[in-house]
Amino acid sequence: MENKKSITKFQKIVIYYMIYAFIGWVAEELYCIISTHEFVKRGFLFGPICPIYGYGALILILCFKDYKKKPVKLFFLSAIIFSVFEYITDFFLQALFGIKWWDYTGYFLNLNGRITLSFSLVWGFGSLIFIKLLHPFITKIVEKVLSKIPIKVQSIFVNTVIVLNILDTLASSVVYLCIF
Repeated sequence: MENKKSITKFQKIVIYYMIYAFIGWVAEELYCIISTHEFVKRGFLFGPICPIYGYGALILILCFKDYKKKPVKLFFLSAIIFSVFEYITDFFLQALFGIKWWDYTGYFLNLNGRITLSFSLVWGFGSLIFIKLLHPFITKIVEKVLSKIPIKVQSIFVNTVIVLNILDTLASSVVYLCIF
């Protein structure tokens, strides 16, 4: 069944946020399993998402989609912007909850343990891969799946995801504020 209507742009942004926040959580978990040889709960929320990756993806989708043919500019802008984003996120999470979710203190050329050159380069290269390969691939899948689901079901799903994400954020915040 082909849909003639479509969900709103905001609702699609929510879908992409959740997909990339989940992919980021999986990547974080795999990184920890490989480096520590054990499963370590990563991220701020209880659910299997890392919001920093979802918001990072949205920054790329909304601000850098036109840089597909400007890879050098995309690389350097992304490395800088996402390093600043990572620094600010760590600063506020630590200020609010007194917890460091990551620490690059032992890494070469780190700044207050919040960011490091090696991960700045990862953000630059990751942005290239995201804009040129990952997002176009995910977009095709999302569009194909959405075309098979009635618009009402899509809207209910997106609204449910928004409510669950808000509840998870509130519950996680309360727990971290009470524990630490």
